[in-house]
Amino acid sequence: MNAAAGDGLNALDRWLNEPQLSGLAVGSAEWFTTQRKLIADRPLVNGAYLGWYEKMLGDAASAPSGNGKILELGSGANFVKGLDPNVITSDVVRGASDLVVDARDLPFGDESLRAILLTHVFHHIPDVERFLNEAIRTLVPGGVISMIDVAHTPFAKFFFTHFHPEGYDDSSARWQLDESAPLGGANQAMTWIVFRRDVADFSARYPQLRIEVIEYLPWFAYLFSGGLTRRSLMPKGLVPLVRLLDVASRPLDRVMALHWHIRIRKNELKVT
Repeated sequence: MNAAAGDGLNALDRWLNEPQLSGLAVGSAEWFTTQRKLIADRPLVNGAYLGWYEKMLGDAASAPSGNGKILELGSGANFVKGLDPNVITSDVVRGASDLVVDARDLPFGDESLRAILLTHVFHHIPDVERFLNEAIRTLVPGGVISMIDVAHTPFAKFFFTHFHPEGYDDSSARWQLDESAPLGGANQAMTWIVFRRDVADFSARYPQLRIEVIEYLPWFAYLFSGGLTRRSLMPKGLVPLVRLLDVASRPLDRVMALHWHIRIRKNELKVT
């Protein structure tokens, strides 16, 4: 890419920033409060989250119930408690949710959770291996890890590399992040790295876990919605049309999808 094109992309990137977030510390309680308002005010974003939670709560419902609890990690601006008040919300920021929880050290007993939900969180976990070990320990047999995260498509790679503040490095050899880097070293390619590129390694390290679903999610409406960090480019009067185009664009998912849904289940029988 030549210098002029790069400068143009940088200028567009700056203009697209959501002005309501200007001056707020990323990941602060104020940041999440503002993002929660954006979700409520933007019908396309709100619709996307409703669809994501329908899938994740459906995954949770597929797990054995018993006394197992449902935990959401990295709740931030999310609104799952409005759909299921029994979900325990958590974040690393105080005042943003029910509990302050580090995904690498879950404050729950052995086999006490039936589901762990993550929306745009997996690529923020500093040490994926420690989280997966904790998930194995705390999930009941048949329990699930259910997540929505950044997909690995040609367009997603371009979009999240050039128009998102968090990193996207599909060449990383590590399942760990550099916490001293900006934004905690987040790597939005991490789900692809662990569950697609290194899937043989994942299966060998974690025979107690099996990947059941990796599916692309609708992308057209979210692209023009502004998400939670960008300006909305879509007048509300065009929302019904955009939703129709969201369905019509699904054949392009493998090239264009921005997000995917992943479900991982803990084996119901112990692996020896």
